[in-house]
Amino acid sequence: MNNRRDYTAWYPLVIAISVIAGIMLGIFMGNPFSNGKYSSQSDRKLNTILNLISQEYVDDSIKTSDLIEMSIPAILANLDPHSSYLTAKELVAAQEELNGSFSGIGVSFQLMNDTIVVLEVIPGGPSDRAGLMAGDKIVTIEDSSYVGSQVDANQVREKLRGTKGTKVKVGISREGNGKLLSFVITRGDIPMNSVDAGYMIDKTTGYVKVSQFGRNTYNEFVNALNSLKNEGAKRFMVDLRGNGGGYLEIAILMVNEFLPANRLIVSTKGRYRRDETTAYSDGRGQFQDEELVVLIDEFSASASEIFAGAIQDNDRGLIIGCRSFGKGLVQKQFDLPDKSAIRLTIAKYYTPSGRCIQKPYDHGESAYQKDILDRYSNGELYSKDSIKIDRSKIFETTTGRKVYGGGGIIPDIFVPRDTTGYSSYYAAVLGAGLIQEYSLKYVTEHRASLSKMGDYKQLLRNLPANDDILNDFVNYAAGKGVPARWYYIHQSQDLLTSLLKALIARDIFGQSAYYPIVNRSDKTIETALKALNKHKAAFPITNY
Repeated sequence: MNNRRDYTAWYPLVIAISVIAGIMLGIFMGNPFSNGKYSSQSDRKLNTILNLISQEYVDDSIKTSDLIEMSIPAILANLDPHSSYLTAKELVAAQEELNGSFSGIGVSFQLMNDTIVVLEVIPGGPSDRAGLMAGDKIVTIEDSSYVGSQVDANQVREKLRGTKGTKVKVGISREGNGKLLSFVITRGDIPMNSVDAGYMIDKTTGYVKVSQFGRNTYNEFVNALNSLKNEGAKRFMVDLRGNGGGYLEIAILMVNEFLPANRLIVSTKGRYRRDETTAYSDGRGQFQDEELVVLIDEFSASASEIFAGAIQDNDRGLIIGCRSFGKGLVQKQFDLPDKSAIRLTIAKYYTPSGRCIQKPYDHGESAYQKDILDRYSNGELYSKDSIKIDRSKIFETTTGRKVYGGGGIIPDIFVPRDTTGYSSYYAAVLGAGLIQEYSLKYVTEHRASLSKMGDYKQLLRNLPANDDILNDFVNYAAGKGVPARWYYIHQSQDLLTSLLKALIARDIFGQSAYYPIVNRSDKTIETALKALNKHKAAFPITNY
């Protein structure tokens, strides 16, 4: 008999048991709107059916507990795309990400050619104190091999993370050292920053990149803004591209910094009065007078859309980029007895003008998840005229500008997807991971001299000329199986050299050194700067 279970054979049972599990969820969550008689009947009926399956079903290897675990997501999938079930392990991981810290060894890594390669060692963290370096290859964990196609990134992450104060042994392969190096690392608290970069993009413009709205994001954000203001920033560019959201209350605090008193930021409306809320600015924001632009893209969602929508509807700044994701549903977490949880949609949120920007989901989860791909295929990301606008849902900002509901935040200034420099050669080396591989190799070979640089600007001045680093990379890629095709290489040369240098800078100085380099050729940032220069002090916005 094959020991590997074929879970697809369980699907008919899963569908049948889903209804039962739905009753069970109501019991677990203590539904205050069901009377005792209903709960008692449901409880008895549930136990009877589960006992029948356990005692009488033909396949005795099937556990009712497994059926229930598989049924819960099936039930929630029929509600909306954002109600979800988290196992106990998934819940811990999700909370660590948003709470801004976790316990581990303090490295970021990536699987390259079936090998765990350390991309960054957090300064002052456990691995830094133990002596690990960017470019090291982790080949064993607790004396077990972690090399080969069977290595899974999530499994590695679980092995390296753990309770603060516990130890983990790793075997390291390091360039230039023929022996396997052994390190015993004591796990510790590792901060997770959500402000990836904050720097002066020109003499008067401060740029801040926010990757998520976590528990510590507001403090990081305000610290970055104040630091830039001390450097001379009189206007700000907040980059929310790729930011999938996070805590609603953090987005409210961040928007509050830019608004005068008594401006509506966001409201929520649910099935019950207890789920209806409104949030207004308190007038204590430190940056009410600075000019502002907000960058969004198709992956800016949830809290990012609350931030962008509040700025747009209050005519406080310009929104630049392409239409955002379109998530306007509010989830509340209900903890279950086994330390798992359900995040259930309990309300919709509305921007100050009254827009609900949740995109439709009445065609099923598959169509919902495919929406972003459809935007690529129908040309929306390349042409403003291709944006789907529901003109039946017209709203007005505080100064009377028209904005639209029905699916995402539509930017004030659309920026088409930049395909300049993309070629089949670029796609080949990027897909094979060769750009990152080469950058790590270069840093490993030149670490002694590169580490002496004071900052990324000094590093850039001391890197080889663009032609030299490009030729060296092309030869490296050819040795890895991607032949030189110079017509396409010349087409992508600016993109390649910019990314190579940005990754080298990141491997030396961390993530904050990456964005100032790649942003130099970013069309959305270029457009945002032009918009700021055009408006100068003409904020709030009145003529867009």
